[in-house]
Amino acid sequence: MTRSAKNILFIMFDQLRFDYLSCAGHPHLHTPNIDRLAGKGVRFTRTYVQSPQCGSSRMSFYTGRYVHSHGAHRNGYPLKVGELTLGDHLRANGMDAYLVGKTHMTVDAEGMRRLGLIPDSIIGARVAECGFDVVIRDDGLVAEGPDGFYDERRSPYNEHLKSKGYEGNNPWHTFANSGVSDDGDVLTGWLMQNADQAANIREEDSETPWLTGECIRFLENRKDSDKPWLVHLSYIKPHWPYIVPAPYNDMYGPEHVLPAVRDPGERDDPHPVFGAYMENLIARGFSRDEVREKVIPAYMGLIKQCDDQMGRLFDYLERSGRMDDTMIVVTSDHGDYLGDHWLGEKDLFHDCSAKIPLIVYDPSPEADATRGTTCDALVESIDLAATFIELTGAEVPQHIIEGRSLRPFLTGETPDGWRDFAVSEFDIGPTPMAQKLGLEPDQSRLFMIADKSWKFIHADGGFRPMLFDLQHDPEELNDLGGDPDHADIIEQMYTRLGTWARRISQRTTRSDDQIRAMRGQALRKGILLGLYDGSEVDDELLARYRGKAPDKR
Repeated sequence: MTRSAKNILFIMFDQLRFDYLSCAGHPHLHTPNIDRLAGKGVRFTRTYVQSPQCGSSRMSFYTGRYVHSHGAHRNGYPLKVGELTLGDHLRANGMDAYLVGKTHMTVDAEGMRRLGLIPDSIIGARVAECGFDVVIRDDGLVAEGPDGFYDERRSPYNEHLKSKGYEGNNPWHTFANSGVSDDGDVLTGWLMQNADQAANIREEDSETPWLTGECIRFLENRKDSDKPWLVHLSYIKPHWPYIVPAPYNDMYGPEHVLPAVRDPGERDDPHPVFGAYMENLIARGFSRDEVREKVIPAYMGLIKQCDDQMGRLFDYLERSGRMDDTMIVVTSDHGDYLGDHWLGEKDLFHDCSAKIPLIVYDPSPEADATRGTTCDALVESIDLAATFIELTGAEVPQHIIEGRSLRPFLTGETPDGWRDFAVSEFDIGPTPMAQKLGLEPDQSRLFMIADKSWKFIHADGGFRPMLFDLQHDPEELNDLGGDPDHADIIEQMYTRLGTWARRISQRTTRSDDQIRAMRGQALRKGILLGLYDGSEVDDELLARYRGKAPDKR
């Protein structure tokens, strides 16, 4: 028998498209275990990230705030010291918050030094790790070039591989993310021509099973604890490098690759930002059919391995009884173009990049009526923080958390005044595309406003907007941003963008209730401005100012 949800298992995959699940309609990729969770919960079909890049998106998940508010606009941009995180909110309400896997957070080291926060202290460690208590932190980005490692932190996964007998300085690359030729040469996963090779590693030692095992081990060690917990199980895959161990490397082939969602007309006088991205190295690669025919089967194999690990994890939760008292969320930090719209990677706002899968399972009896259903409400990634806080029984601090709880949808209710549009943001300032377009850093922001009918993108720098009619052009192939017949829609979207930008987002130290309680307090503290003879106010407000004057000394 189910009980009310007490714990939270917050599962995030990296770069998992919303439509690469069988429950979302993919015709070839079968994901029975994720589908199994969808059958127990609610699958949200219109969920947008607050930024289509790992770091900035995740900081919104972890703070419950828009990128515009927390300021970590891109990978490598630190999350400011002082930003409250999910761990801070949950811990204040009696729930621990743990990390197993990736956050892609960059610490505000300068801010920590300024405040005297020591990274090895409990508080310092939490500030440096997005508010989580770390079980395992590994971002899975152990790339190494002429100037050193991309991620300079010690990789626990590399240490794990070395303990298993995988030799070398960087077994993450040499074994987990590379194949091997018949002559014994490394076939690096960084070259997409090698995507059909089997990664040179035992499947059980690859990244996804490793993190699953770490999570199960941690939960097993906590099985006798009564204190509620959130565990953020944050997988590294199916993010590139696109290479997967056997048997997943040849489960799919070119015959399983869906046609690219793109049209030659997209190249005809494109929006300048879109055009610049279509010319970058990644986009040129994914515009080639031979690249897609190599990479997409590997991407599907990575997802299939992820789904199999969900089966392993869910079986453990059922055996241990945790499925009965644990809210489980499955989502992603963004999608992957995979050649759609002549692009690769993520970074812009087409649905394959900015829309994500979201499945929420709540074991509470109140959620029984919605099991196995879908919800098409406009959802933002920041809504999860509000949902988790509400699960603890606490009131969501709306002056800090900018998302809204999804729990009414889980119990079959429709919240009053739900949002009419979703917002996503992106900063292209450090990119070669911004340089090519001659943009200064303060001219390099992109904003998306999407409702159920239209998607609008504003680009700073004096460019026209982009606009897609989602009702008649759901594949987003025809940009109407320069069409004068749609000027009224564009004006409406700019009004929405302006309304959103004027929201109160920085007043995080005073709630609305606190502000209401402050009204009139100055009078009762003796600040009596505007009085002529005192008759304007109650006598008690003047009591401290009347009476006989003291003698002069």
